Amino acid sequence: MTELRGVITAMVTPFEPDGALDLDAARRIARHLLDHGSHGVVVAGTTGEGPTLSDDETMRLLDTVLDEIGDEATVICGTGSNDTLHTAGLTRKARDVGAHAALVVTPYYNKPNRAGILAHYAAVAERGGDLPIVLYNIPSRTALNLAPDLLAELAATIEPIVAVKQANDDELGPIEGLIILAGNDNTFARTLAFGGAGGILVASHLVGARMRELYEAAIAGDHDRAAEIDRELTPVYEATSVTNPIPVKAGLELLGVADAVYRLPLVPASDEERETVRAALEGAGVLAEARS
Repeated sequence: MTELRGVITAMVTPFEPDGALDLDAARRIARHLLDHGSHGVVVAGTTGEGPTLSDDETMRLLDTVLDEIGDEATVICGTGSNDTLHTAGLTRKARDVGAHAALVVTPYYNKPNRAGILAHYAAVAERGGDLPIVLYNIPSRTALNLAPDLLAELAATIEPIVAVKQANDDELGPIEGLIILAGNDNTFARTLAFGGAGGILVASHLVGARMRELYEAAIAGDHDRAAEIDRELTPVYEATSVTNPIPVKAGLELLGVADAVYRLPLVPASDEERETVRAALEGAGVLAEARS
């Protein structure tokens, strides 16, 4: 089931108080997301604190989520790093475990040139076999942008590349050969308005049903209604966008879904940050629903 569309939630990774993976909570969160509007999830992405997970932990998390919702939803695994061999090997492991696609971020820090980027993704695609690849363009974190013409070249020359999570809001638009997924919550409606397929989102942990409603309105052609919902959800987008996933985990704890436990270098939300999240959820009406 590789439907790269709609509300795809970049799922948080739950931990035990001692820092170990909490796989029971991972099942609970995945089920919560599916029951509240998500068409699919990404595991071990940035929101999932992927940089702090070992390869073994990533595969156990992937296997658990696939077992819980893999027959009902698209499950994408974050496999990208700035090490081509590591990325290629992890992509192959994700394919073997049963991931429906891989999310592969632009190599960060070492800043390869155009030829290096093309060679990087070609090597990852070859090792990953026929596993579909979603490019992840987020220059604010990687210090390297995949310009639209380069994204189009990647799609044209490397067959498994099928989509992009576009987190460069200044270059958000159609690209020949690629499914376009919003990389930020606040561009979800904008992406759908120009014909994009959906988004890889964060606030959908907390207001997923409303974001699904936005999606359904947009694909039905009611972009005025989609824009109205988007405006109503803006306070939630803003509350959950600071040092992600600190606020979204705080929100899940407020909703009673999972405890907010992090791995360093991330730390718990401050009282002020937690109250900001609480106020946004109260404004969206979801805290009242959780308590009823």
